[in-house]
Amino acid sequence: MTTRHLSLLKPTGRLTLGNLLGALRPMAAAQDGADCYYGVADLHAMTVTHDPAVLRERTDELRLLLLAAGLDRSTLFVQSRVPAHTQLSYLLECVATTGELSRMIQFKEKGRGVGSTRVSLYTYPALMAADILLYRPARVPVGDDQRQHVELTRDLAQRFNRTYGEVFTVPELVVPAAGARVMDLQDPRSKMGKSSTDTAGVIHLLDSPDVVRRKVARAVTDSDTGPDAVRPDRERKPGVSNLLEVLVACGGSPAGLTTYGALKRAVTDAVVAVLEPLQQRYADLATDRAHVADVYAAGAARAREVTAPVLAAAEAAVGL
Repeated sequence: MTTRHLSLLKPTGRLTLGNLLGALRPMAAAQDGADCYYGVADLHAMTVTHDPAVLRERTDELRLLLLAAGLDRSTLFVQSRVPAHTQLSYLLECVATTGELSRMIQFKEKGRGVGSTRVSLYTYPALMAADILLYRPARVPVGDDQRQHVELTRDLAQRFNRTYGEVFTVPELVVPAAGARVMDLQDPRSKMGKSSTDTAGVIHLLDSPDVVRRKVARAVTDSDTGPDAVRPDRERKPGVSNLLEVLVACGGSPAGLTTYGALKRAVTDAVVAVLEPLQQRYADLATDRAHVADVYAAGAARAREVTAPVLAAAEAAVGL
């Protein structure tokens, strides 16, 4: 039986080198022998205040980057173009409880210290559950930041099945193999985030070689000057360790590097070598909008075809 892979990325912020090495590369590798569905979760970007023009721009950029990253053998779609996501979300809201949704970490964190939050921030775990259950994956890779949401998905699927009959596949949580973990160049104890407001330590996938060179040159290291200064030590030398991991993940080698200047030059060359072909493919796709539109239209049609029977079964089970 063909394995089904599913992943949705929010069009908030701009994709980073960390997203490429830690997510897009594994997603591309998963295409061999698997049925892959990769989506742009534009509806999830509306749980907080947003600018419609920026949302459209970020969605378009992400569409092109997924193709430029080599995901052309997958079913690519934009979440809002597959109505079953919102339709099933409401059915799952009718199964979820206020207690469960109130305990969700993101709702508590984003709602802390503000006068009010959007209802969608409170209910979006049900939409995330719908995103998963519609495609009936047997296993869902999950990191610590999303474990709570996937556990809720399992709970809702099991409760629905007990109450209304067997409709959903209850996915198994799996911890994915450790991928490249890229940290902020200015704050090497924090992950390089695409939504960071301070981008001095963040390498975006569309950064020019000059911008990459400048950001790497200013990366935090430490005051060591000895012959073994360039060595990995996450606890005592987080900045140097981060640069070494980026270098290796981008295909470079630390052999013979004895100074931080040499290390940073090697990192810059390796990162630019990885980004240049992706940026060229992105530029080519940007001039062929008809092709991009066709890919995503076909992907949305395929996603609607796959999700329709699941939604129909859920609706019938609840009496609609």
